[in-house]
Amino acid sequence: MDPKPAKYVPKSPSDLLDLIKAYPFAWIISTGGTFNATPLPIRPIVEGGHLVAMLGHFGRNNPQVERLRTDPFAHLLILGPHGYISPSWLSDKTQAPTWNYASATFACRISLLETAAEIGVLLRDLIDTHEEGRPNHWSLDDMGARAERLARGVVGFRADIVEQQIAFKLGQDEQDLEFSEILTALETHGPADLATYMRWQNPNR
Repeated sequence: MDPKPAKYVPKSPSDLLDLIKAYPFAWIISTGGTFNATPLPIRPIVEGGHLVAMLGHFGRNNPQVERLRTDPFAHLLILGPHGYISPSWLSDKTQAPTWNYASATFACRISLLETAAEIGVLLRDLIDTHEEGRPNHWSLDDMGARAERLARGVVGFRADIVEQQIAFKLGQDEQDLEFSEILTALETHGPADLATYMRWQNPNR
């Protein structure tokens, strides 16, 4: 992967983890041979404070599962907040438009997880994470016997990261006046999450 400019590197390794937790719906794209791509939710695995792998699952009848048995390499693509930046927002109308965004691309080696125990742990982790804090918290146990049938239709995976490319292009190129004007416009017209990330990655502006 071509490296991104150093100015677009997140301020901290934890920022990447926060991005994945906030935007956990990723594309997994098989490499080489027949093209296969599936969007699906993922969960991060952290060791020693660093992201090392991700967990997810396919429907068992997804043809990408067989593709990964043959060639267990894939790219995972995550797109966080993003948006068009209009020169109409700026005092200096000679500025060019641009696009601000936070993204992460991972080259991964895929290990399929197919035992009932592995799939049960994976599904519970995903469900419990997204049900946490809800007023009527739902559990996999609420499905009763249907939970076992659900698990039989699923193939889990662990995606160990071989290489990664992270880009948080969030206003680092802008002069202070333009940066302020862009934030004002985004906070007025949206996307508001992009403004939040711009403030987060430029704490002294």
